[in-house]
Amino acid sequence: MDRKYAIIESGSKQYRVAEGDELNVELLDAEKNFTFDKVLLIDDGKSPVVGLPYVPNCTVHAELIGEVKGPKVIAYKYRKRKKSRRLVGHRQKYTRVKITKITTAA
Repeated sequence: MDRKYAIIESGSKQYRVAEGDELNVELLDAEKNFTFDKVLLIDDGKSPVVGLPYVPNCTVHAELIGEVKGPKVIAYKYRKRKKSRRLVGHRQKYTRVKITKITTAA
C-alpha cells in the first residue's frame, strides 16, 4: 500500500515527498514552519492529480530542521610542464526540512 505523496518544486529542482520524509533542499531563508505552494502532482493512491503547471489549492507543509552541508567536491586543475597546479574545494549548503502535512482543498 502506497502512501500519499506529492511532487513539489523548490528552487530549480523537483522532489517527491510524503508525510514524515526528511530531505535536503536548496538553501532557504525561511521560518520554522513554512509551506511549499508549487505542487506539481498529488497522488493519494486512487487517482493522481497533475497540475498545469501547478495543482490549484494544494500545499505541502514543512518544518525547518536546520542547515547542513553536502559532500565535499574537489576540483583539481593541472597544466603539464608549466608547474601550475590548483586545488579548489567546495561544500554546498542545504536546508534540511521535514514534511509534516500534504493538504488539498477538495
